[in-house]
Formats: sequence, structure tokens, C-alpha cells
Amino acid sequence: MKARRTWDIFCSVVDNFGDIGVCWRLARQLTSERGQSVRLWVNDLASFHRLCRRVDPARELQIVDAVEVRHWGVPFPQVAPADIVIEGFGVRLPDAYVEAMAARSPHPVWINLEYLSAESWVDGCHGLPSPHPGLPLVKHFFFPGFTFATGGLLRESGLTEARDAFQSDPAAMTAFWRSLDLPQGGALRVSLFCYGNAALPALVEAWSSDRLPVVCIVPEGKALTQLSQIAGQRIEPGSRIELGSLSVAAIPFLDLDQYDRLLWACDVNFVRGEDSFVRAQFAARPLVWQAYPQDEGAHLNKSAAFLARYASALGTAAGPVYCAFAEAWNRESADVGKYWAELRCHRDALAAHARNWAGNLAAGGSLAIKLAEFCEDRLKYPVF
Repeated sequence: MKARRTWDIFCSVVDNFGDIGVCWRLARQLTSERGQSVRLWVNDLASFHRLCRRVDPARELQIVDAVEVRHWGVPFPQVAPADIVIEGFGVRLPDAYVEAMAARSPHPVWINLEYLSAESWVDGCHGLPSPHPGLPLVKHFFFPGFTFATGGLLRESGLTEARDAFQSDPAAMTAFWRSLDLPQGGALRVSLFCYGNAALPALVEAWSSDRLPVVCIVPEGKALTQLSQIAGQRIEPGSRIELGSLSVAAIPFLDLDQYDRLLWACDVNFVRGEDSFVRAQFAARPLVWQAYPQDEGAHLNKSAAFLARYASALGTAAGPVYCAFAEAWNRESADVGKYWAELRCHRDALAAHARNWAGNLAAGGSLAIKLAEFCEDRLKYPVF
């Protein structure tokens, strides 16, 4: 029988949605599949509301999907720390809360949930302890990853079955497209969720001049703003414009569950950051990932490490083309335009590989389950 533990998950929303997307999925899975008692602290409930419409940005405390959602404001309220404390991506916990952790007996298990990386060094750093310099507390680093030596990827039970049922049901697919006011047709359907990217004009040009029609489906956000600039006209959610062979279909910002279905329904998915990156891999569709841009091109190491893993089984024909396109996209190079036609020629190989990749990832275990087991071990055998 699983022990019912209390959890505090802290999430600071900066300028994107990946952090809160990951923390919210984790909180939901811990409650629904592990029966845990989870308190999710979020500093920006308005951004959270965009991913989950049932979250009321005006409420300091609310229960959503059995998760206690709390506004993380200043000053921080006096609360008893949970059995397990999660820093979402290295956020700084309130000083008073950390002191209360040290005063609690037994001390909580303290986890820094790190960003996902395919780099080889992650295997050796996963699970390492970091003693607090002045308090009797130890923090452990928990790394998502692509090998059994890491914490795995966030994937709820039943995800694969739900995806396959949706993708094999023409009526469900048609109903989904109708819900977005988009007809079902023979064009290549591409979802676009990216940061501002200097390579986008060249990609739009390649799509516009392609001999085969492309429908680019863009949720409200940075990509839609940039497409409006490229097209020379404001593109509002719900509108559609034609640029040669390219049709740009602007849609409202989707909640997490609807966005999953968009990924399942499209032929190719352009994604960014962390949450959409993982969900696109489990969508079993070809994907192109844009790593979060960092100073001095540090993000290029992350994208290259993923490409080395992802493309290793693509073969000598499709693999080099896919890597060249993805590298150009992350370098924000206009070369994406010349690589697009070559990439499209390998559509069948890319689709088969994406399905195999998703199956292999699913066999690697779920991050939420691995994290719960990791923490349970440390509750039973504490460091201090």
C-alpha cells in the first residue's frame, strides 16, 4: 500500500509556460495515480489559468483536480512544510519556509527538479545530494532524462492508450478539427509553437512556395505575433490567411489537454522549451524542437545532444537531413528553407521513427512514479 505523503511543489512562472506545465502535470499525476496530498505554490496564477481554465487567478487558495493550488505571494504565509518539498527548476524557496523545514522533525525530503537534458553528464548528476551550508538539510537533484540512470520523463498512466484511440478514430479527429473551426483535408498539417526565431521567414517562404499545400496551425503567442509581422498583416486567433501554398490558421491558446490533442492530430509539430517538447515526443508524430535560447549559444549543446539520440535510428537517408534542418532551426539560420523540401521527402520514415521513439520512451518509466519512489526511500532512510 502506498503511503500518503504531503507534497509542496513550488513553481515560479518567468516568461514562458513550460515550468508551470511540468509542475501542474506532476501535481495532477501524484494525486491521481499515487494518492498523494499535493499543495502547488504558483507565483503567477494568470499564466496558470491559460493552461488550466478552472484555475481562478483571483483566488489565493483553491482545489483543482484534487490539488491544493496556492498563490505564492509576498509575504509568504506561515505554513507547516510538507513531507516532500519540490523546487521546480531551481526556484529559491522563501527563507522562512526553509527555516521551518529545518525545524521540522523529521526533516522533509528536499528535491530540486531540474530541466530536461539529453547530455551525457546528466546520468552522473541525477540524485546527487547537496547539503545546506548552514542548516541540517540536504537537497537532492532530480534530473529528467532519456536513460534508465535518470528520472525519466513525465508521462501519466494511460497516455499511450488515449493517444492511440484518438489517432485511430476518424470521428474523434474530425470533431477536434471542427472544435477549432478547421476543416479536415489533404494538406500537411504543422503545429507551430516556438520562441521568436530569425529562421521563421525562410521557413514561411519554403512553405509558401512548396508544391504541396501546408496548413500551419499557430496558437496565440509569440509565434503568431512573428507570423503577423512576416505576413504584413495582423493575424488574430480564429482567422486564416493564405500565402501561396501556405495557409496560416490562428487558434486560441489551448489548455494542456487540448494541446495534447493538437500534437496528436498534426503531421509535424514544432515545439519549444520543456513541456511541449516532452508531449510532442509522446504524440508519436515527427517533431522539431527549439531549445530555450541561452547566452553564447549554450542551448545548442542541448539541442545537439538530443539530436544525437533521436536521429541515431533514423538511418543514413533521413537522419542527416533531419539533423541539418533541426540544427538550422536552433541556430536561427535561413538554411531551414532549403532543407524543408528534403525533409518532407522523408515524411514516412520520420513518422515511423516518431512512433518507435514514443514507444521506447514509454518503456523507460514515468518521472512522477520514479520521483515518488526516490522520495519514499529517503523518508525511510533519512540522511540526517
